[in-house]
Amino acid sequence: MEDMIFYDRLQFAFTITFHYIFPQLTMGLSLLIVYFKWKFLRTQIEKYNNAAKFFMKIFAVNFTIGVVTGIPMEFQFGTNWAKFSELTGGIIGQTLAMEGMFSFFLESSFLALFIFGEKLMGQKLHFLTGFLVFLGSWASGYLILATNSWMQHPVGYEILENGKYVLNNFSAIFGNPWLLPAFLHNQFASLVTSSFVVASIGAFYILRNKQVEYGKLFLKTGVVFGLISSIIVAFPTGDLNAKNVVKHQPASFAAMEGIFKTEKAGSEIILIGQPNTVEKKLDNKIAVPNILSFLTYQKWNKQIAGMDQFKKEELPTNIPALYYAYHIMVGLGTVFIGIMGLSLFFLWRKKLYTFKPLLWVIMFLMPFPYIANLTGWYVAELGRQPYLVYGLLKTSEGVSPTVSSGNTLFTLLGFVALYMLLGLLFLVLVGKTIHEGPTPQNQKK
Repeated sequence: MEDMIFYDRLQFAFTITFHYIFPQLTMGLSLLIVYFKWKFLRTQIEKYNNAAKFFMKIFAVNFTIGVVTGIPMEFQFGTNWAKFSELTGGIIGQTLAMEGMFSFFLESSFLALFIFGEKLMGQKLHFLTGFLVFLGSWASGYLILATNSWMQHPVGYEILENGKYVLNNFSAIFGNPWLLPAFLHNQFASLVTSSFVVASIGAFYILRNKQVEYGKLFLKTGVVFGLISSIIVAFPTGDLNAKNVVKHQPASFAAMEGIFKTEKAGSEIILIGQPNTVEKKLDNKIAVPNILSFLTYQKWNKQIAGMDQFKKEELPTNIPALYYAYHIMVGLGTVFIGIMGLSLFFLWRKKLYTFKPLLWVIMFLMPFPYIANLTGWYVAELGRQPYLVYGLLKTSEGVSPTVSSGNTLFTLLGFVALYMLLGLLFLVLVGKTIHEGPTPQNQKK
């Protein structure tokens, strides 16, 4: 049974990790595309319009592969997690169906119109199609997060005699106190990714002395949006999410922060340390006293419950992975603010475009927002364990009893091989798009 659960979780973790590489870019990039198109309508400067169309090409490739890699996860609910689907389908099925019927079709339909319909519709309607693509992508994120928020903090439900969960208050799922902070945190984190991608492409063009005008535009736009979104991810959205975890999942918060023993006079914040689950302590830790209590409750001496206050079965099942994922996410977020803040300073001093060391840093920083986003999702999902629906349905109770671990492992290997091919195809297509650049062939000098 333990092998079955392990392989079911491993397969879903792999497929959703690979899948989320793509929508985390499209959700943020859709906003930047709208920004470029809006700038074109205001200024009638053609480079803004070319920038919008250029990034919509990258958006389209991401969107297509995101759709392809998202479909298997829907099937996994019925194959690997049939019991979970049977018990909770009356709730999560509604939001997932809404995401597919409304958001996906809105996004895909107007994506095609934006790419092919500019001359037919005119510029204002072309802008509208871009805005509707943005609206569809963010609505999709909202409905997915509504589903996940119910799993993190279930509300508005009742349990029938047969053990199935149904909604008794439909509005409660959208009024879930977990939802809005999680949604805003997720969306601005995706904007961090897209901003860094845009800035990185800009730095690449400047360093290669190729399409420098667009390179400067992309770099400036990416730095400004990147700094703003990085700050918002940390505060207030990250702060609100952490306070939700403290309130509704206190055992998870203790594991995230590495608090093995409750401190009576305020909790320290850990800068460096390795969790030792055998001796129940942090090895080689470097900490600052009382800071965590202040950040959490705005009181220096407020007590925060450690893992010693909870039963073993209430604690997350993989404390080291949760702890490291959380600290990688927070550490990278801090680095992002620092680098983008420094870049904005050099931009203000009109030295950014010629300061090559910083341009190289920005260019090679492109993968790290992806890592931060993925570790952020790991924190949410590892923190919820050992539950699928926090406090109600354990992971061991949601697996499909008739799917063997051997079958799951075999299909996992198939997914790995297929997704490697898709990943290679993605890199080739996006690389070719970036190499060609945003300037139409007949306009290149």
